[in-house]
Amino acid sequence: MDILCLDLEGVLVPEVWQAVARSTGIEALQKTTRDIPVYDELMQYRLNILAEHDIKLSAIEAEIDKLDPLPGARAFLDWARTHFQVAIISDTFYEFAGPLMAKLNQPLLLCHKLHVVDDRIQNYQIRQPDPKRCSVKAFKSLQYKVFAAGDSFNDVTMLEEADHGFFFQAPQNICDQFPQYKKAETYDELKAFLLEQQSS
Repeated sequence: MDILCLDLEGVLVPEVWQAVARSTGIEALQKTTRDIPVYDELMQYRLNILAEHDIKLSAIEAEIDKLDPLPGARAFLDWARTHFQVAIISDTFYEFAGPLMAKLNQPLLLCHKLHVVDDRIQNYQIRQPDPKRCSVKAFKSLQYKVFAAGDSFNDVTMLEEADHGFFFQAPQNICDQFPQYKKAETYDELKAFLLEQQSS
């Protein structure tokens, strides 16, 4: 069976950091990889803000507990599992993702880890450089055909490495920079793209 690699935030669930921004009133936390494409720069920016405002991990977890998958995401994921083996490849953290994974019926998640001291996020550890591309490469090395969908700059290497890559509800400026990838606006459109390529 082919493998489908999906980004998490913006594709299946809301953006976690934007939820934290709304709850804390700190507008600067609204930025995502759509705004700061280099992930390490974005995370250092976020960690500095958390330290400046003394925001604890437990406060972030409390906001994540309130989030639900995007409308239609659970049904799409259930459908995808009948046609593909599904892997969620994300730049989130295991410490954040637990409640959301439970609401999505526990799909495979490949992501990063936080370094936490006294309920405060001190740093983070990525799995490896360019983990989204490397994950797809690993699946392909096992002779799988790989499909991928994401919504932001940090998904592009995953789309590049996949046999077939698609954007899902990506901003127009990102689509304009990478016009080779079809853009699905709905889960039904994404299903159609996937089935078309899978049968070709």
